[in-house]
Amino acid sequence: MQIRLVTVGKLREPHLTQALEAYEKRLRPLCDLQCIALPAQRLSDKPSRKEIDRALAAEAQSIRKAARGYLIAMCIEGKSCTSEALSQLLTRELPQQYSAVTFVIGSSFGLDPVLKQEAQRRLSMSPMTFPHALACVMLLEQIYRCYQIDRGTGYHK
Repeated sequence: MQIRLVTVGKLREPHLTQALEAYEKRLRPLCDLQCIALPAQRLSDKPSRKEIDRALAAEAQSIRKAARGYLIAMCIEGKSCTSEALSQLLTRELPQQYSAVTFVIGSSFGLDPVLKQEAQRRLSMSPMTFPHALACVMLLEQIYRCYQIDRGTGYHK
């Protein structure tokens, strides 16, 4: 199965970039992982709501071009699920209907509301807000955990 992680914005923190690379390396033998970082739209220092909405709409266009298969929008208003439920979805259910799944993490202003509605699933890691790069690391760790749950290894306790 091809898994795409599409993010908007730069990942600047070296320690989190290293963590991302470590999970990418762990996932390579398990799935066809592609991490795609799209540029965030430039905004003024104090953007208006209208300016933010235009930027999110433009970012959504880029996301649509990069996305493949089943679209999962990572957003705070999405539903949360257990690692076991995500594993079931990712390793058992989706491969029966799709050859690819795309997880999307938006910019610091989130994701375009229209894109969220277009997504087949809206998923929340927590009601808390996390830095962009940390959310990426957490998601890749959960994807890795999904495959370990499916394989019955001792990683998931």
